[in-house]
Amino acid sequence: MSIALLALAAPLIIPVPAHAQATEDPVVRTDAGWVQGETTAEGRQFLGIPYAEPPVAGLRWREPRPVKPWQGVRTAQDFGDKCVQAASWDPGYERPSHTEDCLDLNVYVPEKARTPEGSARRAVLVWFHGGGLTAGAGQDVVPDTFARQTGTVVVTVNYRLGAMGFLATAGLDGEARDKVSGNFGMLDQQAALRWTRANIGRFGGDPGRVTIAGESAGGRSVCTQLASPTAKGLFRAGIIQSGAYGDCGARTHETAVAQGAAFAQKLGCADVACLRAKPPAEILAAQSGFDWAPVTGGAFLPRQPKEAFAQGAAAGVPVMNGANQDEGRLFAFARFDLSGTPLTADRYPTVMRADYGDEALARYPLSSYPAPTIAYATAQGDQLFACPALRLDSTLAGRGKVYAYEFADRTSPPFASLRNLGTDFDFGATHVNEVQYLFKHFGLPSPLNAEQRRLARQMVQYWGSFVRDGVPRAAGQPAMPSRPGAVLALRTTSAGGNETSATVHSEHRCNLWDAETVTQNG
Repeated sequence: MSIALLALAAPLIIPVPAHAQATEDPVVRTDAGWVQGETTAEGRQFLGIPYAEPPVAGLRWREPRPVKPWQGVRTAQDFGDKCVQAASWDPGYERPSHTEDCLDLNVYVPEKARTPEGSARRAVLVWFHGGGLTAGAGQDVVPDTFARQTGTVVVTVNYRLGAMGFLATAGLDGEARDKVSGNFGMLDQQAALRWTRANIGRFGGDPGRVTIAGESAGGRSVCTQLASPTAKGLFRAGIIQSGAYGDCGARTHETAVAQGAAFAQKLGCADVACLRAKPPAEILAAQSGFDWAPVTGGAFLPRQPKEAFAQGAAAGVPVMNGANQDEGRLFAFARFDLSGTPLTADRYPTVMRADYGDEALARYPLSSYPAPTIAYATAQGDQLFACPALRLDSTLAGRGKVYAYEFADRTSPPFASLRNLGTDFDFGATHVNEVQYLFKHFGLPSPLNAEQRRLARQMVQYWGSFVRDGVPRAAGQPAMPSRPGAVLALRTTSAGGNETSATVHSEHRCNLWDAETVTQNG
């Protein structure tokens, strides 16, 4: 066995510095130094561990570098700073963050995960947060109960966002040395995975059994990492929750560079040195109106993810993939009702024609829905999330097992950001709503009734089984299907319970939206 492998296999019970022995809080040695977490009712947690050097000054828009070792014991009992982002309606995001020193992660360990040397280590879930690649942080979910219930170790990750994470240039001053790749947020995720591979064994986790997962932009991140050659070997499975939108598409290098040039012009900069000198607040103020997303054309992502999947040039690992039944209701509410201009019956045909065309208007007649906003939201959710998820199932099927689900609890309580608005809008099984069935969303309890708590326990079993064994199972429940076109509909007992559906493609009118995709891409 090599010295590197011996280091990974080092005993979990290791000597603790004398000055740290007086406390009952757990202390673990990482490859950069000792960290001291804390014991909770659910197990042990280590918060705000840096996994890379702060990307500040000359390291802004550079690939992440390994964190420098520290002396003594570092306290790991508070979340690190959120990466640069604007304020939002989410709890804890009332103020913007202008902090670039944000490349931290959090580790949640079941109480009994500190196993004797030689015993089996626990499977690991690494969670990438959502937020449109412009917002959010690893602390958006607190998975301590999930870790305990599933017997897994869970890692949640911060990564660079917006312009800080996805600016691309071609050398604004004409010099190749100033090229900026545009994939820094994704490279941060890979750095966190390398940290996990090197260190998670010391927390009781198995570095050979890592599953990456995420919701919305976090799910898109998983989809992107599945297609990245530089991510191979960093994980053995993936979970994509509402992340297949846009067919996991990335910006072309040409598009990204053009957007980068426009962004630089907005800041009055002619070169990257000028951009690096701008304070984070100015970068944040200038980034609105641009598409911050991964970029194709380099070593990280040579081709579009769907092309990589179709051509077999992607990680052939088991995948769980799904969407929510009413994804579009969140977005339609935000566009119309939240702004005080609910969509009316008179405006509905005009808006639908402008956004989706005459055929979509005919396929989503207003008479079939309780309100115009709901009708529009149904079309939006089908086009943006449901049908791309089903297409991804088919594309990935040739590379390995793909297990498909649809979260369909239309009685689910709106997630915390929406509950705080005090609206009676019917969100149904909208975007993000499934997260609170798996984790403490924003660290808060969710008002689930008895039926919903039962469904939540079943979902935790499905997800936990997949993380541990690569196959999603739940006691006494139907298997999650792994054949294209079939999904496991996740519902409460009074709504029919969990059942396999082979009609979800037609229910979401995917023959319309698939044809639109062929036309747009063709």
